[in-house]
Amino acid sequence: MERPWVLGYETRNCTIEAALAVVGDRGSFLVLREAFNGVRRFGDMQRRTGLPRQILSNRLSALTGQGLLRKASYQEPGQRQRSEYRLTRKGMDLFPVLVALLEWGGKYAASPDGPLVELRHADCGAPVRLALTCSAGHMLDSAREVRPVPGPGAVLAARAGRREQAGRRAAAAGRAEASPAGRAVAQRPGGHAGGARPPGACGSGG
Repeated sequence: MERPWVLGYETRNCTIEAALAVVGDRGSFLVLREAFNGVRRFGDMQRRTGLPRQILSNRLSALTGQGLLRKASYQEPGQRQRSEYRLTRKGMDLFPVLVALLEWGGKYAASPDGPLVELRHADCGAPVRLALTCSAGHMLDSAREVRPVPGPGAVLAARAGRREQAGRRAAAAGRAEASPAGRAVAQRPGGHAGGARPPGACGSGG
């Protein structure tokens, strides 16, 4: 069996991992679910998600800081001004991800009564489903029809290993210089132990 080519590359530039660093927790997806359903206010989100107040506040702050949500002010009659949360363009671009989760959940994790929500086209009312296509317009029905290839950010594992070794050597040298012994040597005349200059150094008696 042929080994996957990805084993020869490092994973540091993985965009899936980078995306999960932004939205890779249950709370964030629940907040996004509510935002896509038009729920914008903190109290409504807390009631529907069941998240503790502090956790919801942290998730909203993180998603706003990442540019997926933006704050908009509103004020009810007789009440102080508050903020609601609306999706940005960057946040809207996650809609296919939510649709994929909705479809997968409807197929494999729904209750016996069926899914809570179904998606319909606003214009014609037909069911909405996620489709995978190539840039030439071919419809793809399975991951077996897709072939991963190295992208522009792919780095060979051997090259990454050499870079990591060089980084470790530099870090070790920095720690040595920062140690008490290293500082003592650096502070002596000429920067050498005992103040002696190495043979052939500029200004030596020889």
